[in-house]
Amino acid sequence: MEGRRIHITGIVQGVGFRPFVCLLAERLELNGWVRNTSSGVDIEIEGMDAGLETFVEELGRGGPPRAAIERMKVERAGPWGHTGFQIIPSRREEGAFQPVSPDISVCDDCLSEMRDPGDRRYRYPFINCTNCGPRFTIIKDIPYDRLNTTMASFEMCPECAAEYSDPTDRRFHAQPVACPACGPHVWLEEKGAETVEGEEAVSAARKMLTEGRILAMKGLGGFHLACDASNPEAVSTLRSRKQREEKPFALMSYDLETIERHVKVGEADRMLLVSPERPIVLLERSEDSGVAAEVAPGLNRLGFMLPYTPFHYLLLEPEPGFPDVLVMTSGNLSEEPIAYEDEDARRRMTEFADALLFHNRPIHMRCDDPVVGQFRGGAYFFRRSRGYSPFPILLPFESPPLLAVGGEFKNSFCMARENRAFVSHFIGEMDCLEAYRSFEEGVEHYQRLFRIRPRIIAYDLHPDYQSTRYALKRADSENLGVVGVQHHHAHIASCMADNELSGDSPVIGVSFDGTGYGTDGAIWGGELLIADYDGFTRAAHLAYCPLPGGDSAIRSPYRTALSWLRKAGVEWSDDLPPVKVAGSDELALLDRQLAKELNAPPTSSMGRLFDAAASLAGLRHRIAYEAQAACELEAAASPGEEGAYPFEFSDDTIDPSPLIVALVSDLRSGESIPEISARFHNGVAAMVARMCISLRSSHDIEQVALSGGVWQNLLLLNRTVSLLENAGFTVYVHRRVPANDGGLALGQAVVAARRLRQGQVRATGTELDEER
Repeated sequence: MEGRRIHITGIVQGVGFRPFVCLLAERLELNGWVRNTSSGVDIEIEGMDAGLETFVEELGRGGPPRAAIERMKVERAGPWGHTGFQIIPSRREEGAFQPVSPDISVCDDCLSEMRDPGDRRYRYPFINCTNCGPRFTIIKDIPYDRLNTTMASFEMCPECAAEYSDPTDRRFHAQPVACPACGPHVWLEEKGAETVEGEEAVSAARKMLTEGRILAMKGLGGFHLACDASNPEAVSTLRSRKQREEKPFALMSYDLETIERHVKVGEADRMLLVSPERPIVLLERSEDSGVAAEVAPGLNRLGFMLPYTPFHYLLLEPEPGFPDVLVMTSGNLSEEPIAYEDEDARRRMTEFADALLFHNRPIHMRCDDPVVGQFRGGAYFFRRSRGYSPFPILLPFESPPLLAVGGEFKNSFCMARENRAFVSHFIGEMDCLEAYRSFEEGVEHYQRLFRIRPRIIAYDLHPDYQSTRYALKRADSENLGVVGVQHHHAHIASCMADNELSGDSPVIGVSFDGTGYGTDGAIWGGELLIADYDGFTRAAHLAYCPLPGGDSAIRSPYRTALSWLRKAGVEWSDDLPPVKVAGSDELALLDRQLAKELNAPPTSSMGRLFDAAASLAGLRHRIAYEAQAACELEAAASPGEEGAYPFEFSDDTIDPSPLIVALVSDLRSGESIPEISARFHNGVAAMVARMCISLRSSHDIEQVALSGGVWQNLLLLNRTVSLLENAGFTVYVHRRVPANDGGLALGQAVVAARRLRQGQVRATGTELDEER
């Protein structure tokens, strides 16, 4: 007889790990116990040596499907004389922490039971087990026990309690376990009054959707707004009420077969759609799709997801006359965070939803749906949130307790300690008061959950970002160290950390986006950096071009196009689309503004060059959402076109003037928009390859990292990566966080951690600002 003490860290709570350990020990006739702690899972086990060796070996293979073991420490100890094997009460450890499981889509076993008329959970919207169901959105604190979740107020009935206590049952220690007798329930409200509940509520909601009405539905991490996606009038009404003019809506269908009738689904796409995370996947629209054009105006891709809760499955059940595709968009006004509390939903959504479908399981932390594309067989993130957050990213070195606050747009923050970075769920646009409050709520929750009291706050150098103001104000009040990180350096550091690079060797960082505060006070966005975690050198950049009116030029790409025409020496003649849009009075004003450089900040932004090209091609002159012009330019590109527009290269400056001249020439020659768009994309990809080859020659660097919002353009990404690889480079792209500003905080965190290790952070409350 021998004994072992085992301590395991990783995603080992809320994933059925203790039941797995218990069943394994019983099968091998071993005695002892297992428990959750604030730092992971502890096991004390004894038995014959052969059985113990088998136990440790099988445990090391990973445990249940959704578990992720990071470390397993095994010590010889005992034996103690235990009888049998049991799960004992959890132990809270002061200051200790461990990762928390993201929410998991409903499993096939639960769906089978929900569809079985003989099962006691037949058609129950909240069926779950140890392999599926809510996790992060209901956890208030660790250890992960029912008392620390929003299910604490639901006392288990005898039948559920028996399942919860039975080691052979799939619901053994499933914390959200419930049934119709003891768990949450649903009801429908119209005009502020409850009308029906239970199955009748779901039926009434389905009838409303069939009639073309708009429904607000409480889901896993917040409320959705739903309508019939094939009904143009319903979609247009939803757009009007939600104040979302043209930004595409997400879609949900009951099964893969339905989705495949509307979009082209490859094998890699299929794997993403059916994965336990159930993201929204961007897919090329089929020509014969019945989805209304109003769902995604001007775009050739639709964002589809499968149901991920039993509640969704009940709502979308196929039936003659019922819509096979529903719009399933975030329950909010445009750019506000998703509503997740009942009273807040009544206040915010009663005006634009015809009815609200509620349930009474509280949501502790709002969490929007994730959005991914597919790149080389894997997920390429546009938004990282439900199903993925707060799964940690392992860092290549130890980090002190710190907070990185991210940027202003598509905000996510990052908390780090030891070798883990916890990138938050999607927050949104920080210039919105509701989003700022959501940011504060999220920071407080992550600090409590992961026992992090920051010693340092890292932030973007832009002085007007709300996240920057939060960082400096908090650092001043709490005497914390602060680290300002230049925007594009943070992007490249994020890509490096996303790919687990040690940072011992620099990379050529190609950071392309719309806006980032430069060290010279200008707006950067077309940057080639020689970078590592310690710092960067600006090796080359897009030529500066004035933005007439600043932010108004961002909202009106024709203004940027006119500025680039002027810089390229092309006359503002009436045959050019942006000239037609502006009109004579505005043209005269812009001419004076550019000549005198009044309210026309210089920018090296690649995002703005995409805007200018879209306007010059006649595609988009005013935008209703960020990057709309670039998205439509990408959608228009001809896949077979191989021509490429040229750039001019001089020292550290990349001048697109020849590109502008060539584009105008093609336009006047009658070339089609698809050909113009493809030549533009090909030209940018070729320029990147040429510059990286030049920098390899001068700096002897073979590694390239691509980051920044422009790299969300999958057409550009694919063509650029292929050219770079053909030239012999090792190319790194994002794999676990977005290339856009949703991944910015990870880069800020690793730069700040590295500086502290090297003693580069000054006294508390003092900005280092080394980037300047």
